[in-house]
Amino acid sequence: MSKNVAIKLVNNADKAEKRLSELKSKLEQVKKYKVEEGIKELIQENEFLKKKVQEAKIELMKLETLNGKKQYPLPGKTVVTISNADVSKLEQPNVDVDQIPAVKTEKKEKGVAKKPKDKAAVPVTNDLIDVRKLDLRIGKIVDIDKHPDADTLYVEKIDCGEDNPRTVVSGLVNHVPIDEMKDRIVMVLCNLKPVKMRGVTSEAMVMCASSPDKVEVLIPPNGAIPGDLVTCEGYPREPEPQLNPKKKIFETCAPDLKTNDDCVACYKGSALVILGKGPVKAPTLKGVNVK
Repeated sequence: MSKNVAIKLVNNADKAEKRLSELKSKLEQVKKYKVEEGIKELIQENEFLKKKVQEAKIELMKLETLNGKKQYPLPGKTVVTISNADVSKLEQPNVDVDQIPAVKTEKKEKGVAKKPKDKAAVPVTNDLIDVRKLDLRIGKIVDIDKHPDADTLYVEKIDCGEDNPRTVVSGLVNHVPIDEMKDRIVMVLCNLKPVKMRGVTSEAMVMCASSPDKVEVLIPPNGAIPGDLVTCEGYPREPEPQLNPKKKIFETCAPDLKTNDDCVACYKGSALVILGKGPVKAPTLKGVNVK
């Protein structure tokens, strides 16, 4: 074997070894990527299962309350209470009625006054008002134009994950350019009573961080899609089908809806989040009202 041939073989061997090393490096990168993807999927699945477990716990506590079992709070936890309206909403196919003891109720009799100690076994919680009563969801603005009869109002069509987009009237003309509103992902309060605003019926409200000098549309986390539910830790979702204006539910919650020092939208300090995706935030405003 000549010297030149030997040198060529050595060079080829070096190249092959280098190529093999590169392939091993790429293989390790692919493995790492796949592991990270698997971890992300497991985290998302875990958050989904947490949500389902929480919903099952709430349903169980409702049935226990209906069965006369009193709920006692653990430190830092909130007891789910049940109203008479909630009782009627329980899914009857999941309940063996014959196994539920009759709830003691009072009948009015002429000349007989009610005694406080004879209250019904199911507690009435109509006076409980907090963020759990608000139906906060994620929506996407699919169409927007200025109100034909009001210079300061936008009229938007917002996809909230339902069969049809909602019509929403927002007083944001002087705060957010229309180009920044187009196709925007937003947080929407969906169970307000529809109301006409200068002739156009508004079916929801776009939630914003607001100070006397500035208004910012809140930003949902990356990956948020129309129909995603917004939750608040410590306040399991129990939204009213439609807020009764006479009860002033939103007005009662509003003073405690604020952004914190990290611009995260909170209720009484607990972040508003989409499970598995992250919190809802303001672009820059800290310590201001959310409305």
